[in-house]
Amino acid sequence: MIFYDFIYKIDNFCRYNNPWNIRKEAQTSDKYGFFADKRPIEELVKNSIINLDKPPGPTSHEVAFWIKKMFNLNKVGHGGTLEP
Repeated sequence: MIFYDFIYKIDNFCRYNNPWNIRKEAQTSDKYGFFADKRPIEELVKNSIINLDKPPGPTSHEVAFWIKKMFNLNKVGHGGTLEP
């Protein structure tokens, strides 16, 4: 199995020095998704969390609605409270 460069970069960053033990060679297909370093921006936005420092004034629901319209998304929500 050939690892992509980003896996080696992650290993180096985390100081992971153990060898990889490949139990089974496998073929992948693009029809089941994307490699992490090859995801298009649309997929990243669709499956992302946006950390937002909401200013005083607009409500949490208004900000969620704006994000929904800005990125043309079907579903947008907020976790917890965004109120000061």
